[in-house]
Amino acid sequence: MKSENSIKTSRQQWIVALLVTIHYALFISPAGAQTVITRSTMAGIGGSNVLDTYLSDERFTGFGASFLSAVERQKTDRHWSTVITHEANFATVKDRANTQHELEGAYNLYWGRLRSWELMDGRLRLQAGGMANVSLGVIYNTSNGNNPAQARAHLNVMPTGVASYRFTLFHRPMTARYELALPLAGIQFSPSYGQSYYEIFNRGNYDHNVVPTTFVSAPEWRHMLTLDASLSRRITLRIGYLGNIQQAKVNHLRQHIWTHRFLIGVTKRFSITPR
Repeated sequence: MKSENSIKTSRQQWIVALLVTIHYALFISPAGAQTVITRSTMAGIGGSNVLDTYLSDERFTGFGASFLSAVERQKTDRHWSTVITHEANFATVKDRANTQHELEGAYNLYWGRLRSWELMDGRLRLQAGGMANVSLGVIYNTSNGNNPAQARAHLNVMPTGVASYRFTLFHRPMTARYELALPLAGIQFSPSYGQSYYEIFNRGNYDHNVVPTTFVSAPEWRHMLTLDASLSRRITLRIGYLGNIQQAKVNHLRQHIWTHRFLIGVTKRFSITPR
């Protein structure tokens, strides 16, 4: 009897120990490192310069607005982070004689991976990597009759670099940040010179309308400089400048869209601990 009781007792102890271990693993010990999430929402206004020789040989200038939403996720035990940015732009522009009017709008999705390095006791953070950019947009000329609009669509692979520097000013934590992205290669939709959209989509007359591009045929310079001022432990005011110089020369057509935006928004930083 004593032997059977001792066996039952050891089994009960083993089961209790196993349950305690499972409880500790699931509910007390974190299953992994924290994920730090930085979410920024910004709006901006500024000048726009538009040229599309499919619609007109004139350059159009005016003002526009942009909206940006960016999220960066990074685990505390990793050096790589994932960045996703949604950007919407709209501009209304006129030619030099003020006789023609164009409307320009575009949506850009940026998805990238960045490797980070912490220097100067964590005050300086450098990041380098690449992003994929999908862009969809349209340019509409209110004066044209036959070809009033030009569709825009491209996919780019863009090497990207970011530098962030933390400091204190007026007893408040500040962060200055500069981001630069340049195109490497991609593909772009474009009609050929003199080709109408009716020929492309109704008659099916394909004429190299999907064109491979490089930093030579479609150069772009997208850069953003911001300053963050902490308002609370989790909310930060962000002001800055966004410049995007896009150019392309494909199918004997030239196009450029230059945008300059002065930005204001908020940034929230929080962490998620898996259990």
